[in-house]
Amino acid sequence: MQTSQKHKITGKYFDQPVQELESYCRPPNQSLDLYQSCSDDGIKAVHHSVQNLEQYCTLESSSGMQNSSSTASFSPNGSPDSQPNYSYPSDLHHFPDNTCGSPVSDSCVTDNEHDLKHMIRQLETAMRGTESDNFDIHAITASGGGGATGLSIEAERWKYMMEMIARGDLKELLCACARAIENDNMHTSDCLMTQLRQMVSVSGEPIQRLGAYMLEGLVARLACSGSSIYKALRCKEPASAELLSYMHILYEICPYFKFGYMSANGAIAEAMKEESRVHIIDFQIAQGSQWLTLIHALAARPGGPPSIRITGIDDPTSAYARGGGLEIVGQRLRKLAESCNVPFEFHAAAISGTEVQFENLGIQPGEAIAVNFAMILHHMPDESVSKRTQNHRDRLLRLAKSLSPKVVTLVEQEANTNTTPFFLRFVETMHHYLAIFESIDVSLPREHKDRINVEQHCLAREIVNIIACEGPERVERHELLGKWRSRFIMAGFKPCPLSSIVNATIKTLLQSYCDKYTLEERDGVLYLGWMNRAIIASCAWRC
Repeated sequence: MQTSQKHKITGKYFDQPVQELESYCRPPNQSLDLYQSCSDDGIKAVHHSVQNLEQYCTLESSSGMQNSSSTASFSPNGSPDSQPNYSYPSDLHHFPDNTCGSPVSDSCVTDNEHDLKHMIRQLETAMRGTESDNFDIHAITASGGGGATGLSIEAERWKYMMEMIARGDLKELLCACARAIENDNMHTSDCLMTQLRQMVSVSGEPIQRLGAYMLEGLVARLACSGSSIYKALRCKEPASAELLSYMHILYEICPYFKFGYMSANGAIAEAMKEESRVHIIDFQIAQGSQWLTLIHALAARPGGPPSIRITGIDDPTSAYARGGGLEIVGQRLRKLAESCNVPFEFHAAAISGTEVQFENLGIQPGEAIAVNFAMILHHMPDESVSKRTQNHRDRLLRLAKSLSPKVVTLVEQEANTNTTPFFLRFVETMHHYLAIFESIDVSLPREHKDRINVEQHCLAREIVNIIACEGPERVERHELLGKWRSRFIMAGFKPCPLSSIVNATIKTLLQSYCDKYTLEERDGVLYLGWMNRAIIASCAWRC
């Protein structure tokens, strides 16, 4: 596998003069009131409000884009290739390390070269400054712009963007591009994308790899193709049936998910320690990996194991992650239970969580019920999606409450992307997934094929969906634990503290991983994270 060229991201990243940059991004006679930097210390806004002037040139595709679909594929060198259905002129610029494969618009070229060259000379003069024309642009802006020309303000803003590009801070440029798109500033977003395409790489540092997928999300947002890319980037089975799926590889190399499931299993085992008939309702069973350790644990219970019945709910379209239907999960769990001498029954419910009703759950008298919501509720829409959308998050919690369960477990990503406006959602996505990408670096080398496949097929699709999609098409809608707590309490549940024994066991196991992983228990909730960033929250509830 070829490795994409890595680009140094430093303050001296660009050696070419400003004139060469302007050959790609010539300034239009329009407002550039969009810049917002995003550094390691947080987000610092630099926003100037001026009157919008006549637009000189815009992104070619802004007028030609239709609500057509786009598919995404990945080239042999590990770079994502976007193939939108909108067209571009034939004389486009294409860069040798265009890791997103998206065409670069030639929209910065106008029909009137004489006027444009004259404007560039004026801008260059304003940027350099002269003894006869040396003014304080910030003072003029603060005083309402008295006496300042729009061109002078534009020159200062263009100079700021050139300096930002020269700094080569990938986070800052990504945030500036997102802000430009939010403000419908197509020219600036096009120019920033031109630079970003040369800086991202699916084989580079964590921020470069994440940047490649975030940039693809921005491109898809402009092309209205985010939903199509999301559907195309599913976790697929490797060519060899002997290999684990990409999702299972992610489960093994990232302890967040594993420890989240372990804490949920601990809460279920604790609640069921005196029960002889246990019915677990899993609202997204996926490959059923969560229940392997629980079956082993219940098999070793003093006095003998209980009979276990698992209802596995999963959308039929999720078969790509298993290589087949839910019967594969049932066979796998049944085989394990038999080897442990545990009475076992599997009930498959191949329906979406939004379609689940009481009659789909196969409830039987005398069962002790445990409900498991692991990484599923954030996919359920609520009333914020649209006026016509049913609030399935709260509906499913009320449904669970009606079953009078012994315990309800929740495992969710600790991120805020549900109702957050686009730009803030973009920044939240950057911080959340950057922590995951950094932690993957500890487990797998950057050129490792499995790492590239895991990131492309299991994480990129989430990132693209969060950034590119709105309304019902945006299905990755995470909420912070505080919001989930409010929903559970409103549905009539009470917090159920996690077992101290289970928490101690998880802490011990965590020591076998990198010391940058963190585990914190707060208010009965277990937070698993990377350095100072919580990634997964796990908690339990009772009636």
